[in-house]
Amino acid sequence: MNRNFQKNPLFFKKTGATPLWLYLLLPLICVGMLYAGILYWPVTPSNPNNGNDSSFKVKVNPQSGTASIGQQLADQGVRTSATAFQIAAYALFVGSKLKPGTYLLPLGSSTGNILLQMARGERVKESLTIIPGMTIWQVRALVDAHPALVHLTKNMNSQNFVDSLKLDYPSAEGLFFPDTYTFDPDDSDLAIYRRAVVAMQKQLDSVWLKKDLPSPYRNPYQLLTLASIIEKETGRSVDRNLVAAVFVNRLNKNMLLQTDPTIIYGLGPQFNGNLKKADLRRNSPYNTYMLKGLPPTPIAMPSRESLLAAAHPEHSQALFFVAKGDGSSHFSSTLREHESAVDLYQRKLAPKKQ
Repeated sequence: MNRNFQKNPLFFKKTGATPLWLYLLLPLICVGMLYAGILYWPVTPSNPNNGNDSSFKVKVNPQSGTASIGQQLADQGVRTSATAFQIAAYALFVGSKLKPGTYLLPLGSSTGNILLQMARGERVKESLTIIPGMTIWQVRALVDAHPALVHLTKNMNSQNFVDSLKLDYPSAEGLFFPDTYTFDPDDSDLAIYRRAVVAMQKQLDSVWLKKDLPSPYRNPYQLLTLASIIEKETGRSVDRNLVAAVFVNRLNKNMLLQTDPTIIYGLGPQFNGNLKKADLRRNSPYNTYMLKGLPPTPIAMPSRESLLAAAHPEHSQALFFVAKGDGSSHFSSTLREHESAVDLYQRKLAPKKQ
């Protein structure tokens, strides 16, 4: 036998044997085809029936394993299987990085595109905004109406609502910090409320530690309560600290606060916008024309600016203020000056009786 025939692999062609290099190349070809399929083969519908021409929405449940996610996607119209999705996740080394939530997948996305999007957590985000001065009734209506939330508190009465949040306060009023809260679709309303409570408590703790001394407040909740009144009484932000000064001066002198927003709050959400003299004589714990001191709870969600104003009022002797009709207020330190300001800014604005 020719020794060159034994040593030279090219002679395998003459005998019909498979070249050794082909044995080495086949696995590489298979791996390449696998990755090409994962990264480039489209698995999302080209024309989904979801009213969107460019994307396809899917939802992944919390605490789902890779195979479970694959099955959830398949159930929602993605052309994959639990096994195929799991293999692809392991091939891209992202099996432990996939995040739950709602995703907008571009049409024609491959399994690889989907996996990398989920690994990065590029989910659909929703949001809602609590505006300073909102009451608890308004905040709950806002949250209840949001279609992307899971509503666990919608039909709860006030006490059950407070209990569900584990609040050690007589009311949830004033406890939610005004801000914009982003969240994943199908988050619970309780999660939003808890975030807002934590945010308000953080702000209140910070302001309380740096408040001016001496202070008329026995605890942070009283500061929060006055801040809510300041929020409702402030027409212009530049007046905020002077409004705070009026109320702090009155508290220090044991005077009635005599503020209409507390009366309105005591009338409840059915108030029609027309405050009458009879309302000022109505028996209510929020009637600051009849009862001295602060009302039993806040009357709205105060902003950080109102919290700061309550903690650092203007150095002023003012005991009265009256709206001037342009959003600003006139401040007075004596009753005579105040009555003159009322004549000037209020009574001249009142419509003449026919």
